[in-house]
Amino acid sequence: MSLDEVIRSALDANGLEHVTEGEGRFFVTLPGSKKLQTNCWLIVAEHALVVEAFVCRQPDEAHEEVYRFLLRRNARLYGVHYTIDRNGDIYLVGRIGLHAVTAEELDRVLGQVLEAADGDFNTLLELGFATAIRREWGWRESRGESLANLQPFRQLVERDGPVRPLSD
Repeated sequence: MSLDEVIRSALDANGLEHVTEGEGRFFVTLPGSKKLQTNCWLIVAEHALVVEAFVCRQPDEAHEEVYRFLLRRNARLYGVHYTIDRNGDIYLVGRIGLHAVTAEELDRVLGQVLEAADGDFNTLLELGFATAIRREWGWRESRGESLANLQPFRQLVERDGPVRPLSD
């Protein structure tokens, strides 16, 4: 069985939505709960299968706290680690030696990507986007809009209060 067949078979067996973008290039959508979906590339390179998943854009604030959180989190991750691109956007990346690519290993690594991206998402938003969240809360509250998807950040607003919108 070719490496592409192993990957495709593993993705299908796990019921993961994916698109093949040429030989050795798979765009996979991992479903989540806090982060509704995590888009992940699997790319067969010369010596390894490269795993790359976007987690969130560059934080607006508290960069040092965000990066400290990411570095500490790296110590507990399997097969992937947090990094930033030249714009400061946050990704999970990893490499699996081609000899080690099996359905079981893909399941472990993609499971780790999902657990980290989905599990850390609200923490990253709270650390790096607190002012924007509080401003959005204030804007919605002033207009009687739904606060349903902001409920995970209620403690942030209760602790620091909402920020009124810059302009109406």
